Amino acid sequence: MKVALQTRLNDPHLDANQTSTQRQLEVAIATVSEQKKERLPLNLCLVLDRSGSMQGKPLDTVKKAAVALTEKLIPGDRISIVAFDHRAQVIVNNQEASNLTQIKNQIETLSADGGTAIDEGLKLGMEEVAKGRGHRVSQILLLTDGENEHGSNDRCLKLAKLGSECNITLNTLGFGSNWNQDVLEAIADSANGSLSYVETPEQAVNEFSRLFTRMESIGLTNAYLLLELTPHVRLAELKPIAQVAPDTIELPIIQEEGKIAVRLGDLMTYERTVLANLYLGKLATGTQTIAEVQVRYDDPALNTTGLYSETIPVEVEVQAEYQPQTNPGVQKSILTLAKYRQTQLAEAKLQKGETGVAATMLQTAAKTALQLGDRTAATVLQKSATRLQSGEQLSEAEKKKTRIVAKTILQSPE
Repeated sequence: MKVALQTRLNDPHLDANQTSTQRQLEVAIATVSEQKKERLPLNLCLVLDRSGSMQGKPLDTVKKAAVALTEKLIPGDRISIVAFDHRAQVIVNNQEASNLTQIKNQIETLSADGGTAIDEGLKLGMEEVAKGRGHRVSQILLLTDGENEHGSNDRCLKLAKLGSECNITLNTLGFGSNWNQDVLEAIADSANGSLSYVETPEQAVNEFSRLFTRMESIGLTNAYLLLELTPHVRLAELKPIAQVAPDTIELPIIQEEGKIAVRLGDLMTYERTVLANLYLGKLATGTQTIAEVQVRYDDPALNTTGLYSETIPVEVEVQAEYQPQTNPGVQKSILTLAKYRQTQLAEAKLQKGETGVAATMLQTAAKTALQLGDRTAATVLQKSATRLQSGEQLSEAEKKKTRIVAKTILQSPE
């Protein structure tokens, strides 16, 4: 398994007469194999909310989704299950996915009661996953329908950061409409996972299945994007790098021996697209290299760590008579990030009570979504804008749907 790495600029031509120029660098990363291989073994933990609010159909459908997921496991996979209310309990200890009948029976014993302490469930889940890491893809699916009323959100974020450092990916699923979207999104973003919105109980099986398909496509783990800039080239100071596909996430940067490092986590067979905001100083005419891009990663199938992809140079053509050469593919990535940030700004304005400004920003985000061809997002964003303009309040479900469509296109990866 190898890394496929491609770079593109929104415009590879520069004006030699300009003392400062801004460019967007798109980096697409995926895994490729010269021959068909079996997927990597999984080390999976389900951390499930069983608080009183999950009583009845919600918990019944979550149990159904968990059982369906276990049926997808193959020899070599490991599974563990943790349930939490205001306390946490290991329902299935980390073990080989061999005795599926017993595992399913233990899932069926779950019943709803008590409050919600997400951090207690997450802590136990991390401990169970740690037992079976080895040379496997380690993932946690955390599902909750409520606020962390008996726990600490700060502790959740610290656990997520620890998960990332230990090469454990955390995926969060918000069930219903009363969960804290800021906390669940921060957990997933921090640990290189994804945030899902299970709006109705019936969607639980499909969301579990979608995430499992995503896990099956993983070929390499613990990946970092490495970016080395040449003199007269720098990153933007504010929000310089973001992932724009398959989900939009602001990515923190790490300074590493003269290079800029960005943690990517697991690499899949479908592309992960990252966008970097660069500022270039005055350069001499002709072809100039402005950066070099590389990926460092682990290959569990080969039991090897710290491998490096080939180094890809990023070049510009500095012209005395500038002729723009806009790249439409990179422009689409720029619009994707704009849609996300416009929605974020709208949410911030709404929290401050600036309803009119929030509505305008959501309208702008809807127009951006239309430019992308994302009609689902455009419809949701425009509906939210219209409700605010008419003096109505957004329901919790509408707020969450607005966040989700701004963050990702609602479709499964190919």
